[in-house]
Amino acid sequence: MDATDSTDSVDSVDSVDSAGSLALRPLTARSVVLSTLLGHHPPALPARALVRVGELFGTAEGTVRTALTRMVAGGDLEQRDGTYRLTERLLDRQARQDDSRAPRTRAWSGGWEIAVVTAERRPAPERAALRQAMAALRLAELREGCWTRPANLVRDPAWPPVVAGQCALFTGAPEEDPAALAAGLWDLTGWARRARALEAALEALPGGPDRLAERFTVSAAVLRHLLADPVLPAPLLPADWPGERLRERYEDFDRDFRTLLLRHIGV
Repeated sequence: MDATDSTDSVDSVDSVDSAGSLALRPLTARSVVLSTLLGHHPPALPARALVRVGELFGTAEGTVRTALTRMVAGGDLEQRDGTYRLTERLLDRQARQDDSRAPRTRAWSGGWEIAVVTAERRPAPERAALRQAMAALRLAELREGCWTRPANLVRDPAWPPVVAGQCALFTGAPEEDPAALAAGLWDLTGWARRARALEAALEALPGGPDRLAERFTVSAAVLRHLLADPVLPAPLLPADWPGERLRERYEDFDRDFRTLLLRHIGV
């Protein structure tokens, strides 16, 4: 399964209404291919297997194969002897997705990471690359050119070159209430509402091979949502935060789902 980011949209935007009902948009052929490969280790499958996944959504074989050709031309995939695999850029995305299922954290002593842009006259691609990197690192923009978050994540490596090359890096602590600061930087209420709706969607799906396409769509939505979790220290989170509960429920769901999907595509 996969998650949306600015360079690799999967065209499936989830919403939750005021009553907590979850709406999931259908996946495109490109979304299906990305979701399948990002959830597969190693991320490489023959075209026939990807066509079989497309069939779950009523997508014609020709449509899937056209999507594959375009993704190779666009640098998303490599093709060799009929097998399609993710390129390096999307391997990084897969690593982030895997990490979002079990984030690496460390004890929090109250400090915050701070990155302040110091580079001048940056071209648009550099600015976009920095913004994308900050999102992947789970930093929030306090004001233009100033990014921050609690220092509770394991950084390995510490900072990618795109950040270190454009920013001065500090650690510090806010004078204001850190929980109030976190609530202003991230939409914690909205994230929790969507997480509970996704958890309910997982619970509502039956066991066995029925509704495999719906399982696929919900699984992809959960992984997108976990990527958006700021992974804050417990003292900064609202009461009854559903993050770990959703992760645990998803791991149980994914074991069964992955077995059923692989059986369907004949791998």
